[in-house]
Amino acid sequence: MQTQCQIDSLQVIYQDEDLVAIHKPAALLVHRSPIDKHETQFAVQMTRDLINQEVFPVHRLDKATSGLLLFALNKDAARHLGEQFQTHTIQKTYHALVRGWTNDSGEIDKPLLYKKDKYGDRDKQEPSEAQEAFTAYRTLGQTTLDKPLGKFEQQRYSFLELKPKTGRKHQIRRHLNGISHPIIGDVSYGDRNHNHLFNDWRGYHRLYLAATSLTFSHPHTEQSMTIQAPLQNDFVQTLLALNLNCALNQIHD
Repeated sequence: MQTQCQIDSLQVIYQDEDLVAIHKPAALLVHRSPIDKHETQFAVQMTRDLINQEVFPVHRLDKATSGLLLFALNKDAARHLGEQFQTHTIQKTYHALVRGWTNDSGEIDKPLLYKKDKYGDRDKQEPSEAQEAFTAYRTLGQTTLDKPLGKFEQQRYSFLELKPKTGRKHQIRRHLNGISHPIIGDVSYGDRNHNHLFNDWRGYHRLYLAATSLTFSHPHTEQSMTIQAPLQNDFVQTLLALNLNCALNQIHD
């Protein structure tokens, strides 16, 4: 296991004979998609070229989300890891910067309607009822920003550690928006005014959500293992600008 304070590009974080874990930068697609026909770089191909070996995707990260992405290096490992993701036995940890001051901790237990992928799921039978969805969170830090917006002269923000127990599409983003604490930079579920404030102030056009840790059973040894990923540099610099230094030190505690 290897960790770093911050990172910018696609880099290998861990590799053995059965799997490889990388840091995926924000705005990089995992694989080709008809939705983004103009894109020419993809995590699957970049990882394959980097390690000179075929890789098998076993889960997804949204294009806008940065952080830990796991690939299998053979079909047996892909099957083993894929089953763990499907049965939600893999423990996933994310970190996010959100609008407002959240509680010290909380559990969001709110079913979500199925969201079909326009291309990948177009032939899939869509569930008629909302699906079970559960996300636990812990507040690592809170801060205020002295910038006027609307009728308020100061803005409040929180930095969260999140552990989704299920894997619904955009679950964390939808759950946080549902409790009125949308993620900064979320153009689909976030607050447009706060997004513009951060774009103008920081100059980073990104979603402040990162996948930072996975705990799972190794596909060959079946031993429990944890892989951790650092936050991307622009994410770190924004937290420092918000005086959330102490919160940063709690990541992976």
